[in-house]
Amino acid sequence: MVFMGDRATLLETGRFVQRHARNAADEIIEAVGAVDAAVDTTAETDPDAENETETEARHRRAAERGDLAAMSALGALLLRRGDLDGAEPYLRGATAEGDRAAANNLGVLLHQRGYAEEAAGWWRVAAVAGSAPAAHALGRHHRERGDEPAAEYWLRQAAEQGHALGAYALADLLEHRSDVGAERWLRAAAEQGHREAAYRLALALERRATETARGPHETGARLRVPTGATAPAPAGAAASGAGTAVPARAVGEPGGASAEAEQWFRQAAARGHRRAALHLGAILEHRGELKEAGRWYLSSAKEGEAKAACALGFLLRDAGDEESAAVWWLRAAQDGDGNAANALGALHAARGEQQTAERWYRAAMDAGDVNGAYNLGLLCAAQDRIPQAEQWYRRAAYAGHREAANALAVLLLQAGDANGAEPWFSKAAEAGSVDAAFNLGILHAGRDDDRTALVWYERAAAAGHTEAALQVGIAALRDGDERTAERHLRCAAGGGSAEAAFRLASVLDARRPDPGPAVLGAPREEKTECEEWYERAAQQGHRRAQVRVGMLAAARGDLAEADRWYREAAEAGSRNGAFNLGLLLAREGSEREAALWWTRAARAGHGRAALRLALLAARRGELTEGRRWCARAVELGPAEVAERAARLSEALHQELTA
Repeated sequence: MVFMGDRATLLETGRFVQRHARNAADEIIEAVGAVDAAVDTTAETDPDAENETETEARHRRAAERGDLAAMSALGALLLRRGDLDGAEPYLRGATAEGDRAAANNLGVLLHQRGYAEEAAGWWRVAAVAGSAPAAHALGRHHRERGDEPAAEYWLRQAAEQGHALGAYALADLLEHRSDVGAERWLRAAAEQGHREAAYRLALALERRATETARGPHETGARLRVPTGATAPAPAGAAASGAGTAVPARAVGEPGGASAEAEQWFRQAAARGHRRAALHLGAILEHRGELKEAGRWYLSSAKEGEAKAACALGFLLRDAGDEESAAVWWLRAAQDGDGNAANALGALHAARGEQQTAERWYRAAMDAGDVNGAYNLGLLCAAQDRIPQAEQWYRRAAYAGHREAANALAVLLLQAGDANGAEPWFSKAAEAGSVDAAFNLGILHAGRDDDRTALVWYERAAAAGHTEAALQVGIAALRDGDERTAERHLRCAAGGGSAEAAFRLASVLDARRPDPGPAVLGAPREEKTECEEWYERAAQQGHRRAQVRVGMLAAARGDLAEADRWYREAAEAGSRNGAFNLGLLLAREGSEREAALWWTRAARAGHGRAALRLALLAARRGELTEGRRWCARAVELGPAEVAERAARLSEALHQELTA
């Protein structure tokens, strides 16, 4: 049998290459659906100038005259319309005359009628004659029946002839088997305009680039966190996980995307692939190109991609348009996106609309998002509904939510159940919760198990936990390992810990050589690094640091600066600050105000301030008052102060009894 291979093969191309449908049958029908347009391109009349009725009439007349190409084209046109009875005789007639495209389309018709094996027979005839679409259809037929070797053979035949869907189907089969050859065929299909192939090729390239950057065993996802319900932090334990609503968006990790991956995402998105548009938006957002990211999110969201609508909501919120953000979150949540429901819950919780927030958190949970249960726990904890909070934390924790496990452990610890809290802290810490690791350190430190506590502090510190780094630094100082202490204190101080900044400054301060006596007219020295750290701690309200900064300023002769820091510390309750401020004021002649600050310091337990007040009273002749302050100084100490106060008290007594 001789098959025609010129005009008739045009029946096998068209919109099939442009659109990847959901199943093999639909793909085949679409391929046939483009047949008429393809045939018309070879006709004498411009197809754009004819309507379908005129085209059908023209083909019918030619078919009645025995025109083989017209019979094949008319059969394809009727098949596309769904007129299987009308199409079948023309397709069978053309097939009998050796038209391979008609054989392929007859297979499509039989497949539609449920005669899969007979359809496969005609596809085989057409495929053997060189029909790439028939080879593709036959390959899909064999794969659906589990015959992968036959499927691969025929799909490869289609792919090697440049058939985009054949290349894509072959890539899908090879990827299922983890065959490295899959990428080659994805690329071939993508280069011919197959948008799903372009998307999957981009994912493969991005995955490879990300693994190269991170290493093969590292995983993670970039998350966006909305402000949500808060729960009170536990006494003596870190609970950042229990104080902020869990992420309401996780679009993926675009940071490792290669330029080539981005190019393919862009091509797929430009052809209407909504997930590619979503991913491209995430890449652009990560790079800071927010305007273009918003355009792609919008494009994807309009096509019904709920995650894109959610991501667009975040962009709008970050731009200050909270109302528009809520509109897109609502749209995404109504489409079943749990992340968007969480975002809406957090939004309403921040507005004080607790019932509405709870409704959306429940919606998130119903959508399968475990964050909904965690956020319900946060909401209940913020309202002091502790039993309900524990219930929701438990539900989320049992589902594997690490911060819920940490929050549950915090609740148990606050209730005095340290033994019940420990396994949940351990579970959360093993799952990667840095707060839980730190809390385990606190738990073991409370049991005087400093060795185990340090292990957990070090683990949390290695993950960047500021307070854990401080604890490791303190432990190293206690053990005399100043180098390790400095390293961890720098990490903690850099993370914002005022106590770490103060302790780091103290370490550096101890290394400074004695400056010696001030030289009149000498230039003022630059601030040292230790003074800069003291100042950083002082600016954060650290009272001991404020006193120390005041002392360093006074040593430089900057009395105004010293006064400012002493006063700030004293007003915050520092007795050393009040005492030093009194000294400064007394030297400047403001003895009355100095006495006020010394009185505050002495009442707070400062022995030297009490002695200063005793001396001041003695000079004024207020001997009884002087003895009263001497007694207070003896009581407070230290030893040298107590000794001087005792001698002064005896002298005042003799004066009183003389």
